Amino acid sequence: MPGLLRGVARTAAVAGTATAVRNRVNKRQSERWAEQEGPERPPEPIASEAQPQAAAPRESTIDQLKELAQLKEQGVLTEEEFAAQKAKILSS
Repeated sequence: MPGLLRGVARTAAVAGTATAVRNRVNKRQSERWAEQEGPERPPEPIASEAQPQAAAPRESTIDQLKELAQLKEQGVLTEEEFAAQKAKILSS
């Protein structure tokens, strides 16, 4: 039994060391890549976040429902998300 525990402890120590080294290497590489790319630009906002929906051109209700149906068929939206968005469109 002591040999088994020693083996488990050694494996844990090796795995922990490997993880720590990998994390340090990844951090160093990402810092180097960031330096090469130059100053970091802030991420560009997504169109839906950049402007409120009221400012966007108003689509017809049917067009919005068709788009929702396509997203559901593609598997982007779940049945619950589809129903919630559909209710939201129909109530406005």
